[in-house]
Amino acid sequence: MSAKAVTIAQQKGGAGKTTIAAQLAVAFATAGKRVGLVDIDPQGSLAAWFEVRKALVDGQGGGVTLLQASGWRLTTELDRLRRDLDIIVIDSPPHAETDVRIAVRAADLILVPMQPSPMDLWATQPTLDMAKKEKSAALMVFNRTPARGKLVDAVRRKIREAEMPMANTVLGNRVAFAMSMMEGKGVVESNPRHIAAKEIRALAEEISAKLKMD
Repeated sequence: MSAKAVTIAQQKGGAGKTTIAAQLAVAFATAGKRVGLVDIDPQGSLAAWFEVRKALVDGQGGGVTLLQASGWRLTTELDRLRRDLDIIVIDSPPHAETDVRIAVRAADLILVPMQPSPMDLWATQPTLDMAKKEKSAALMVFNRTPARGKLVDAVRRKIREAEMPMANTVLGNRVAFAMSMMEGKGVVESNPRHIAAKEIRALAEEISAKLKMD
């Protein structure tokens, strides 16, 4: 069966796309999935994390395969990866260039991370519009979310009023995510009982259910 593809996209920088991509990949891998990561961001942060992972974990990638691709190669490489994997997670740069559009068009789901702020909410709409234009399903997810506050409730209310697609899972502002990245791991490996691990597993399960993965 052909792999499902999830593109993490958000035109606003600082939304945490790369961290979520790495954390989701590890969560899927520890759940027994064959996982591919595709880094199309010229900054190459995901690829840098993967090099740390190979050096510190097992020399190979700990159940995750990484590909760096761009331009005309992207569609071809995605087609090749789909034949051998269960799920592919694509990390995209914070703009709407051609590579991002290709990644959005090729994906079964567009995951749009955002911090619960008016600026992030306003910046999210162009990504949702792109997904709609490319006929790709989209799902917004709160990231780096404070434990409590009126702003979070206010932004959530605006999202409901606009009938925007919002994940049930919320990712908190957890140092554990960054600490695991320093070790080339996901938090489900470095601190499996931490609430951050519970959150990213819940998001992976929600994505799996939406994509109807076994």
